[in-house]
Amino acid sequence: MTLRCRASMLCACLSLVSTFAFGAPAQGHDYPTEGRVEYVLGCMDDNGHDFANVYKCSCAIDKIAQTLSYDDFVEQSTFSKYATLGGEGGAEFRVDRAKAQTKKFRELQKDAFKACGIGQQAAAAPK
Repeated sequence: MTLRCRASMLCACLSLVSTFAFGAPAQGHDYPTEGRVEYVLGCMDDNGHDFANVYKCSCAIDKIAQTLSYDDFVEQSTFSKYATLGGEGGAEFRVDRAKAQTKKFRELQKDAFKACGIGQQAAAAPK
């Protein structure tokens, strides 16, 4: 084998390895890393800090990102998180629009949890 042939073979192998190692680009919406990490840490707070939940919670945010843009995710998850906030300060989270956004997010999250093997009891808990 000539040097040129070896170099071509090496380049071809490296391109295949990088494709398999890093995977194809994910379909769906692009979320900032900080947003994904925040979600995974919150998910693990609710479901346990064992190593398997890193993957399960990462799977859940990936499923959500396939459906919602990041702005919609922030809005819906915020409404969902503060839906049970009492008093006057929580009034804006109890209007019809907020209730609809909360319902959409919780349903989407429940489906993501189910698909990723996260306990169903956590899907009912407010985020």
